[in-house]
Amino acid sequence: MKQTQGMDMTHGPLLGKLLLFSLPLMASNFLQLLFNAADVVVVGRYAGYGSLAAVGSTSSTIYLFTNLLIGISVGVNVVIARYLGEGQREAEINRAIHTAMLVALVGGAALGAVGFLAADGMLTLLSTPADIYDKTMLYLRIYFLGTPFVMLYNYGAAALRAAGDTRRPLLYLFLSGAANLGMNLLFVIPLHMDVAGVGLATVLSQLLSAALVLAYLARVEGPFHFSPRNLQIDRFSLKRMAHIGVPAGIQSCLFSLSNVAIQGAVNSYGSSVIMAGCSAGESVENFLYTAMNAFHHACQTFISQNIGAGRYERIRDIVRLCMLCTVLLGTVLTAGILLCSDGLIAIFNPAPAVIAAGSSRLWTVATFYVIFGAADVLMGAIRGYGIPIAPVIINLLGTCVLRLVWVQVLDTSRYGVEYIYLSYPATWAVILVTLSVFWICLRRREARRLAALAG
Repeated sequence: MKQTQGMDMTHGPLLGKLLLFSLPLMASNFLQLLFNAADVVVVGRYAGYGSLAAVGSTSSTIYLFTNLLIGISVGVNVVIARYLGEGQREAEINRAIHTAMLVALVGGAALGAVGFLAADGMLTLLSTPADIYDKTMLYLRIYFLGTPFVMLYNYGAAALRAAGDTRRPLLYLFLSGAANLGMNLLFVIPLHMDVAGVGLATVLSQLLSAALVLAYLARVEGPFHFSPRNLQIDRFSLKRMAHIGVPAGIQSCLFSLSNVAIQGAVNSYGSSVIMAGCSAGESVENFLYTAMNAFHHACQTFISQNIGAGRYERIRDIVRLCMLCTVLLGTVLTAGILLCSDGLIAIFNPAPAVIAAGSSRLWTVATFYVIFGAADVLMGAIRGYGIPIAPVIINLLGTCVLRLVWVQVLDTSRYGVEYIYLSYPATWAVILVTLSVFWICLRRREARRLAALAG
């Protein structure tokens, strides 16, 4: 098979290439969410809102465990994109890919084992209601069996995105997601497997997506060619990927830690209806996030390649266009979601109380989601520059600390769950302002450095 087809991100008009990169990635994200939402929809409609609450309430716990390792895929993307921008780095690219795949396999297996063993303690810590405790733990433990497959897919897809290939990950997600949906319907409706069926379908679909990525990389020629015999750790590649990826993973873990605290606060109301509505609302909000997040990845990858090629003059336009696309898209999608909020929640569960609880979350949180989208673009720009620590510190202070203080101070016996949801837009505003100041300072510093080199 011929070499993988890349995109020249360092020359020519930007808007068309940014859209060509972002739209398939956005479609991939949508597909992934649609099929993930299918888990919640199927179990919510055919097994009851108790099962819906059990499956939906696990997302924060899952992300807390997996985001550190998934974060290293950001390092894979940035490092390979930088190599491609520099040119003539085929051997380094190949070593980076094999290093990434070995880290994904070994790290995913270790993380899955930890998550499986820690599930009971985490659910106790989160005050999970007794009526859904057993179902939630069963789903979590089945999910963690598929962690190596999640990592292999994410690392392989990150390598392909570095070359500008966002269409193959889209195809692979479509195939694995369709399989997931079919298995959900089979396991839950005729076989009555409840949350165990949803968990098993998820693991098998993750196995399929990982197999498709590895099969393509095994067939392709050139620097992206993958062979199991060449699996080994290249220390230099690992160091470069970890330099970017570990802080990105820590940042994601901080988000998840704060969300776990939020989930614990929601659980403290002791209502399966509120938990089910919260889970459904969060599933809808994820569509907003992933749509705008495509431009985060575009900004990160384009900046990384252009810095590798020494094309610093294109960075301002990359950020400006990604920010414009994010704000426009986020505004339109938010308006549509709010106008259809009741109907969207009803897809997950038609119970009026669940619809009311889910719509309440959407109107409180989704209304302000575009703030987070704009901040996400700046995070991608800063990481694309190869600066990994600043976003972590900013998120530590703006998200983790502020949200944890918020839920600790709030008296849930006096105030409704909407006051917990307000912690999201409040922290997003703090992060956006802080990242904006940092970005302006970074650009001014780089301008002085380049002027000194030119002089």
